[in-house]
Amino acid sequence: MLGEQIIKGMAVTARNFFGSYVSKERLTTVQYPEERLVPKENTRQFPFLVYDGDDAEKGLRCVACQICEKECPPQCIYIVKSKDKKPDYKGQPQLYPLTFDIDISVCMSCSICVEVCPFESIKMDTEFELSTDDRFAGLLLHKQDLAKPNSHYHQVHAQDAKDSDAVIAGEKAKAEAKARAAAEKARAEAEAKAKAAAAAAAPAPAAPPPPAA
Repeated sequence: MLGEQIIKGMAVTARNFFGSYVSKERLTTVQYPEERLVPKENTRQFPFLVYDGDDAEKGLRCVACQICEKECPPQCIYIVKSKDKKPDYKGQPQLYPLTFDIDISVCMSCSICVEVCPFESIKMDTEFELSTDDRFAGLLLHKQDLAKPNSHYHQVHAQDAKDSDAVIAGEKAKAEAKARAAAEKARAEAEAKAKAAAAAAAPAPAAPPPPAA
């Protein structure tokens, strides 16, 4: 019948409209800000930087590789590399960002920076109450504003955070296994050299006496 789908759609709208007067589950709005909806798992607003432990500077995962800066479509990320290095979660010396700024007035929340980051260091936050009367400096977030603990990541994106921790744990285990193998090899080589040196330093055995005539 002509218009059947339109009638069905209007019936659904009418059912939800009138049902909202008798059933709270059918309400499509909440009394914000007194009432707040829990964000969905895949909600994303603007990026933040993840750090491990209690110190944001020491535990920051970012190594200033600048991939996110290069791949950002609106070019709203600005990074300055450090001159020195600090140990990362695998114990390897890595560079770190002296400056890491994001202009959220330009950011389009595309999440490309998250997708291209190879160090699980930049993720998307769910915070949206960022209104300010300073349209320039107030919307330019610096490293200290962006850095948030791994516990916050687990709070806003629980499953993604678990997967991220599993990736990092796997890389750390590989690095530790590689270090142990290198140590074992070095110890075996040292023992072989010590045995060779001891054999070279040992006195030559005396020649047997000539046979009696």
